[in-house]
Amino acid sequence: MRYWIGIDTGGTFTDVVLAEMATGRHRFLKVPSNPADPAEAVLRGLDEILAEEGATGAEVGAIALGTTLATNAVLEGKTGRAALLATAGFADLLDLGRQRRPHLYNLDIAKPRPAVAERDRIEVRERLDAAGAVVLALDEAALEAALRGIDAGVQAVAICLLHSYRNPIHEERAAALLRRVRPGVHVCLSSEISPEFREYERSATTAVNAALMPVMHGYLARFRDGMRARGLRGEPVVMQSSGGLVSTATLQRRPVNTFLSGPAGGVIGAAMVGEAAGITDLVTFDIGGTSTDVCLVKAGRPARSGLQEMAGQPVRAACIDLHTIGAGGGSLAWVDAGGLPKVGPQSAGSVPGPACYGKGGSRPTVTDANMVLGRLNSVALLDGRMPVFPDRARAAIEQHMAAPLGMDVVRAAAGILEIANVNMTGAVRVISVEKGEDPRRCALFAFGGGGPLHAAEVAEAMGMRRVLVPAHPGLMSAIGLLAADIRGDFGLTCLAPAGPEGLPQVRAAFADLGARRDAWAAAEGVDAAALRIEHALDLRYRGQSSELVLPLSAVPDAAGLAACVEVFHRQHADRFGYAMPHRAVEVVTARLVAVAARQAPPVERSASASEPPPPAHREVWFRATGFVRTPVLHRATLGPGAVVAGPAVIEQMDTTTIVPPGWTARADAQGNLLLDHDAGEPA
Repeated sequence: MRYWIGIDTGGTFTDVVLAEMATGRHRFLKVPSNPADPAEAVLRGLDEILAEEGATGAEVGAIALGTTLATNAVLEGKTGRAALLATAGFADLLDLGRQRRPHLYNLDIAKPRPAVAERDRIEVRERLDAAGAVVLALDEAALEAALRGIDAGVQAVAICLLHSYRNPIHEERAAALLRRVRPGVHVCLSSEISPEFREYERSATTAVNAALMPVMHGYLARFRDGMRARGLRGEPVVMQSSGGLVSTATLQRRPVNTFLSGPAGGVIGAAMVGEAAGITDLVTFDIGGTSTDVCLVKAGRPARSGLQEMAGQPVRAACIDLHTIGAGGGSLAWVDAGGLPKVGPQSAGSVPGPACYGKGGSRPTVTDANMVLGRLNSVALLDGRMPVFPDRARAAIEQHMAAPLGMDVVRAAAGILEIANVNMTGAVRVISVEKGEDPRRCALFAFGGGGPLHAAEVAEAMGMRRVLVPAHPGLMSAIGLLAADIRGDFGLTCLAPAGPEGLPQVRAAFADLGARRDAWAAAEGVDAAALRIEHALDLRYRGQSSELVLPLSAVPDAAGLAACVEVFHRQHADRFGYAMPHRAVEVVTARLVAVAARQAPPVERSASASEPPPPAHREVWFRATGFVRTPVLHRATLGPGAVVAGPAVIEQMDTTTIVPPGWTARADAQGNLLLDHDAGEPA
């Protein structure tokens, strides 16, 4: 097939990238998102980019999606209605949690709302012990009667029984009964979704997954129907939080794996672009309309985690270790009851949006501050496709910030920018300094619609001297979708001594994971023999409640397990400052990752540009100088080797790059901009 297409749905825009596989030529498009029907915006973007290319759906070989649907559904409380089957005595586990308040010293904060309401929880008479042996057989007659009483409005059922990660027999029997009694209801088992110990996290993950199943099923069905109507025949794939793609059929059963779908695509794309540029240690810096996402990439590999929190609920799923804050271009600026200026976490979103967009927004945002300070084009954005209204930005800041604070509009706008930059700098600090990593050894990889606007100042605050801005920063997440591989992540708790006596359990766990991998490969339609396999173990000192993940080259034998324990002692000392080599070590969970490589589209080379035309100029505010007459260039005029000394503004369709005084930008052969900070100069 001639083309591949990547589509990433964000809160404000849906980004579409079309790649011609033979040449590496790319076409880019941004269309407004439709929060009421995300599939409509995806199909509209698909129509527009095919029309611009003069192509038909039959020429498209692959489509990869990034989606915020699951995230938004949980945050906004718009999931499907789900029920929970729990072991008798454990139905209230979702409410009890870990008995920790979200904010220790705030006694008035509301507790997170569980994914399953109390009225929809059913207690099941059964019991397994910690080894998975049956203590009390499943009471099937009582269960069937209870299932017949489930409210007709319930769309999905989560089954989470005690110790089912050791033995799924009762969960599987309950699922068979449920499918017979209530056909058509979505069903998910904790032994399939999260076969790991810790009942609260497993229950919460399974419940959230069940509540999302009706939402994701409807979205993907509408998208697939739209594809078929347009003549596209290939099966779409969707980005997971892990940074790997998976089929829509698998995702309908595991929508919980998509919480970081869009941001994960951006990190994968950043790692790819950074490697092509010869820079493999990065801090990714993605600013969108509502949030800023940051991630540490070392030696080309993004940091990873197995647990994330969504709307106060712990969700156990393999994910790229992103840190997100509510600071983006649409973040609202406001004055609190004590008279202090604040920025975010509330956002103007895509509707009504920033005041300068002219769509009804009347409250000031970070974008409005950039507009007032001359950092954004005062006529139109998106290469002239989107007119803007700077007077409305000025009026919003005057009314809601300058007047209440007793200052002029420019100072208020500069204050908004400074607060936003401090918040963003704090996010970079969380994933670097607070985890023992030195960000000064990394380049700040700026993307998203707002990343290049703020990157140089945030880098300076962190002591980082280089910023990498890719050729198409506002579409990086969609580009990353085309570079990602098919990926499956599997884990199974085994709780065994990390020595010869525990080796049979460890090897049995990996054998079980191998069977799950093979079933997944068959469902995904990939060759199991061609998969790249990664193994890992979660280890801890006996008695601890947290683990370290140790990668393995293969399923361990006795010598391999002993070597892994030695590495664990060293890593524990590096992470926590001490080790206990005479303390018994325990294997908690065995992990396996299966990757089916895809051939990514060729990297598009930057075309040589002729001598750039004389730049336009406008007054632009910088922290070190205030307003200064500044050259404004279009990025398309900067060919490989072009050098731009700050201060300067570089505009393009999907973003604006700010080059402050004391910084120099250079274009490389891939079309990236490398911003370097001159020693001793202000920024």
